[in-house]
Amino acid sequence: MITSTSSSQVKTVVSLQKKAKTRKETKQFVVEGMKMVSEVPQDRLVKVYFSESFAAANVSFLNKFAKEQTELVSDIVFAQMSDTKTPQGALAIVKMAQYTVQDMMKDKPLLLLVENLQDPGNLGTIVRMAEGAGVTGVILSPNTVDIYNPKTIRSTMGSVYRVPFFYAKDFTQQLADLKQAGVRLYAAHLDGNCEYTHPDYTGASAFLIGNEANGLTKASSDAADVLVRIPMQGQVESFNAAVACTILTFEAVRQRRTGLAESMAETATLTTVSLS
Repeated sequence: MITSTSSSQVKTVVSLQKKAKTRKETKQFVVEGMKMVSEVPQDRLVKVYFSESFAAANVSFLNKFAKEQTELVSDIVFAQMSDTKTPQGALAIVKMAQYTVQDMMKDKPLLLLVENLQDPGNLGTIVRMAEGAGVTGVILSPNTVDIYNPKTIRSTMGSVYRVPFFYAKDFTQQLADLKQAGVRLYAAHLDGNCEYTHPDYTGASAFLIGNEANGLTKASSDAADVLVRIPMQGQVESFNAAVACTILTFEAVRQRRTGLAESMAETATLTTVSLS
C-alpha cells in the first residue's frame, strides 16, 4: 500500500491531474469515481488506485480488476492524488484514444465544431450531449480547453470514452475541408437570417460553437453556409454555449427521426398498394 506522497506513482497521478503538458507527453489522463473507473475500456486501462477505506467497503468492485492493475493508497495520500474535494476513493490512469476526422465521416455525419471554448464544464456537457444525440464526432480548435482536463472529464460522465473527437491544427482549413467533403456548416449567430428550425439538417451537417464570451471568430462565421438564430424572449441575448449547442443538435435529431418515420410510412404505403 502506498503511504507517502513522495511515491513516484503519486507524483505521476498528480502531474496528470494538473498539467496538460504531462497528459500530452504521456498520452494518458486520469478519471475518478466508481462510474468513470468502471466504464474504462479494458484495453485502455493503465492502473487503478483505491483508497484504503474504499477498498474495505467495496471488495466486490475491486475484484472486477486484475490485481496487477490495482494499487491501494492510504486515505490521506489518496486525497492528495484526487482532484475533487470529497473523493470517492477510486481513480484510474487511462490511455488516450486516437481519432481522425475520417472516423467521424459516416453516412450523413452530424458534427460539432467547437472553437476556442474555455470552460471545462461546458465542453464536458457538450461531449455528453453529443453521445446522447448520436453525434458522429466533435472537432475542436487548437485553443479550445483540453478535453482531458479533470473537470471536463467529470462533466462527460463517461461519454469521453465513446464520442470521437479531434483537435484540428488549422481550424479554418478544417472547415474548408469539411465543406469540400459536402458537409453543410451552420452557426448560431446574433446576425442569423433565419430561425434555427428552418434549415434542413437531414444531410451531412455540422454546427459551429464559439467562445463563451466572444462567440465565433469572423473567419469561422464567414465559413458557415448558414447563420441561424435561436429566438429569445425577455432581455436574454444569448444562451450558454452548451445549451445553444444542445438546442441545435436536437433539432437536427428531430428532423432526422421525422424524415426516417416519413420514409418508413411511405415505404409501407407503397408496399400495401403493390400487394393490393
